[in-house]
Amino acid sequence: MNIFSELTSVVISIGIGVVGLLFVWYLSKKVLTADPGNERMQSIASLVHRGAIAFLTREYKTVAYFLVVLFVILFFAVAKKTAIAFLIGAVCSMLAGIIGMNISTRSSSRTAKKCELSFNDALSIAFPGGAVMGISVVGLGLLGLGSVYLIFIVYLIKTGSTLSQALYEATSMIVGFSMGASSIALFARVGGGIYTKAADVGADLVGKIEQGIPEDDPRNPAVIADNVGDMVGDCAGMGADLYESYIGAIVSGLVISIFNLNNSTAAMLCLLVASAGIVSSIIGVFFVKTKKEEDPQITLNKGLIVAIIVFVIFALLLSLLWYKDIKPFLAILSGLIAGMVVGFVAQYYTSGNVVKSIAEQAKTGPATVIIEGTAVGMISTLIPLIAIAIATIVAYKLQGVFGIALSALGMLALTGTTVAIDAYGPIADNAAGIAEMAHMGEEVRRRAERLDAVGNTTAAVGKGFAIGSAALTALALFSAYSETVGLGVTGLNILDAKVIAGMFIGCVIPFFFISKTLQAVGRAAYSIVEEVRRQFREIPGLIEGKAMPDSAKCVDITTQSALKKMLVPGISAVLLPAVIGILLGKESLGGFLAGSLITGVPLAIYLANAGGAWDNAKKYIEEGNLGGKGSQPHKASVVGDTVGDPFKDTSGPSLNILLKLMSVVALVFGNVLITIHEWLSNIFVFLK
Repeated sequence: MNIFSELTSVVISIGIGVVGLLFVWYLSKKVLTADPGNERMQSIASLVHRGAIAFLTREYKTVAYFLVVLFVILFFAVAKKTAIAFLIGAVCSMLAGIIGMNISTRSSSRTAKKCELSFNDALSIAFPGGAVMGISVVGLGLLGLGSVYLIFIVYLIKTGSTLSQALYEATSMIVGFSMGASSIALFARVGGGIYTKAADVGADLVGKIEQGIPEDDPRNPAVIADNVGDMVGDCAGMGADLYESYIGAIVSGLVISIFNLNNSTAAMLCLLVASAGIVSSIIGVFFVKTKKEEDPQITLNKGLIVAIIVFVIFALLLSLLWYKDIKPFLAILSGLIAGMVVGFVAQYYTSGNVVKSIAEQAKTGPATVIIEGTAVGMISTLIPLIAIAIATIVAYKLQGVFGIALSALGMLALTGTTVAIDAYGPIADNAAGIAEMAHMGEEVRRRAERLDAVGNTTAAVGKGFAIGSAALTALALFSAYSETVGLGVTGLNILDAKVIAGMFIGCVIPFFFISKTLQAVGRAAYSIVEEVRRQFREIPGLIEGKAMPDSAKCVDITTQSALKKMLVPGISAVLLPAVIGILLGKESLGGFLAGSLITGVPLAIYLANAGGAWDNAKKYIEEGNLGGKGSQPHKASVVGDTVGDPFKDTSGPSLNILLKLMSVVALVFGNVLITIHEWLSNIFVFLK
């Protein structure tokens, strides 16, 4: 091993993380110098901004108690440095959320103002606003992870360890960073998802269906809460989700490289590939420019394709020049292709003729809309699962379990671009809301809604990437767990009763998790519906537009509901694998992780694509088709959209983090859980 080449690689990754943050500063400056619009527009944007930051602050304060408990457990039960890495991983995730949210909420009024000019002008603000979130995620992730890793390695070498020993010990400790990222991600996804969909469902059910007023009508008390929810769920939540996947893929690659292969060159390749992904994402941002009135979908795809091409070139050069073998590149490519397949299949099933077929079903009422959307969601799981399976086999054949980690990293290296495209969606959505509430005219509203409709499709692509990456990342983390606890030699015997028991329990956990998150949205939405009805009933002149609603009350209700109801799903994701490991042992825990992965991934794809298809079917009708807004088909499509909202924005995305967090918990606490299990087994044998 060459100490300089290894440490230089880590330093390069840190430097690229810094470059990413400098680019975030550049994009932020570009967005904030744009015209925020008139006083009315700025007032609406300010309400959303304050509500989003307030929710994020309260959410992080709530999660802080959970983090402190886990920090203490890690500090005394695992290792002090693992606990420190855990805390830094969580803080970096929080910072990414704060930075991204701060700029995203300030981008919406500026995007609405630019809609007065053209699509291109509006996109020139909306996309950079989303890119701030995307590049913050990867920049802070790589900077934080690389810095902690470097500090651990240097400290261990200075205290007498060889480079080989230092890498081994530092890698065992760095897994805490991934767990910190996962912990924040789960609460951000669940809490933000409950918030956004409770407000959205409440606003739609009373405003559109009962009162017959337009979406984002300023008379609706839940509209501001809905716009806040777009930011905390679809922006901060998605950012935390893919931040966690991104870190998990890198960490699993490091663990397998050092623990399984004892190959520092392979470990550094993971960091260099992640660095190449950041550079590629930055380059891709500059290609998101439209011609006059060009379809924004084509423009966004253009930026993604450029980023992919640049990354492929970088990955090939790193594989040949650094690793001296083309096989790692092919493993990376397998994951990248699988991610593209999952993403573009999601795009297919949430747009075009598929959406039109669901809209057609609205002619006969909401029941047929739901039936058709459910069928679409289910069939949409087929090709993505086959793509993930093929990528797994190809990667394993090329590089063993390390190939699976590289495949996950290939899918996630362009997280900066993926999150940017996804975070653009809520900015466009809020811009459409501001255009409606500020009475900016039909043409401005039309342009904003067109951007918003594309945002729904890009969100579906982003969710597809997130789900696909969750599958490969969880599989890579599972492989790392197997190596850590000694299952890598014998593997899992599916005829072993303990393994089968673990698999059965693991299979039902995603269903339990979906149930809890759907119930949370439904019950929180009920509170919003009652409050909105009360205000329409008790505030004189509200429905006539002569009085203003009490929006702050709806914001407060959704905030309290989301923070209260996110705790059970969040804590269960940590406790369940620990309980299985302690009571049934490492084989059952392995089966548990495998079972949850097998049912969780198709369920997540089904929920995301069905929800996205219902949403866009509603928007297709709102564009003037099949009778347009206010027609019976429109009302039927609103019901479908209402059912789909918690599917695609709460339950589905939350499953991604559930799968990864349970794998990370097993990886971090694996040996501790096995020790406790063996100790308890000896006691029971003695008593018997």
